Amino acid sequence: MKRVLLLGGTGFVGRHVCEHLVRRGCDLTVLTRRAEHARLVQHLPGLTVLEGDAHDQATLRRLLPGHDAVVHLVAILQGREADFERVHVALPRKLAQACLTSGVWRLVHVSALGADPANATTAPSRYLRSKSRGEAVLREAAGATVGPSLQLTVLRPSVIFGADDRFLNLFAALQRVFPLLPLAGAEARFQPVWVEDVAEAVARCLLDARTVGQTYELCGPSVHSLRELVQLAGRAAGVPRPVIALPAMLGRLQAALMECAPGEPLMSRDNLDSMKVPNVATGRLPGLDALGITPASPMAVAPGYLGQTDPLLALRARWPGSGC
Repeated sequence: MKRVLLLGGTGFVGRHVCEHLVRRGCDLTVLTRRAEHARLVQHLPGLTVLEGDAHDQATLRRLLPGHDAVVHLVAILQGREADFERVHVALPRKLAQACLTSGVWRLVHVSALGADPANATTAPSRYLRSKSRGEAVLREAAGATVGPSLQLTVLRPSVIFGADDRFLNLFAALQRVFPLLPLAGAEARFQPVWVEDVAEAVARCLLDARTVGQTYELCGPSVHSLRELVQLAGRAAGVPRPVIALPAMLGRLQAALMECAPGEPLMSRDNLDSMKVPNVATGRLPGLDALGITPASPMAVAPGYLGQTDPLLALRARWPGSGC
């Protein structure tokens, strides 16, 4: 039985990873800043919730001994350059150092499709550049020629959908409120992947030593434009609205205005920059099929949960205190 430390175990993907690992008989430790954030997973058998700061290296070094592996899921989609550096680069560096010091070599790291250490300075967005630098830090620790090295597996998912996502749910909620939807980046391409498939991939990689040293692109079976995904969300929720593609300049203006709203913005200018790179599998790396997973399509899964969406729930989650 493996003892696994999860960083980011209370988030959207992390909660599903917890469930998949518990079903496999793993004992889990979930580190969170506030115990109440773990209320959706704390009931799982064999799971221990500990309060602490993952960014504190002393905390990591104290917690790691006694564990067999780490799953790293911590990430942000919005923020300043310093925020991305702290979460996507400095934290992986601290984690790698703590792992090597503590003798916990096994690490599964969830990155992002479009990240690539070779493009750490040239990727179009702060998000992708920082994700790429974070991968580079971990690969350096995994490739150490002197002393111990990490046994690293990297997963690069496309945009992730699922019953409690803030992606399709949000677009469904917007269409319940507004008669039409002006959309920046409407033609950007995505290959959405179901959260259950991502969680299963994490579990299979963690428990299969043959995946050490590998990088997997986690994508669904079909490619869609952002416009098509928004339309799918509207139809599945029973509130299809016209989607108006905005010209590039208007789209950046819309994103800039959204950045001024309270809470996490629906879309930022950095998000638009990320969408300059198609969020689809390159075909140069193994995918879900290499792990024995048949990916689910958003058309097959999303209607089952979007039709039950609270019309304002996703908006309130995104913009707390906005009055929506």
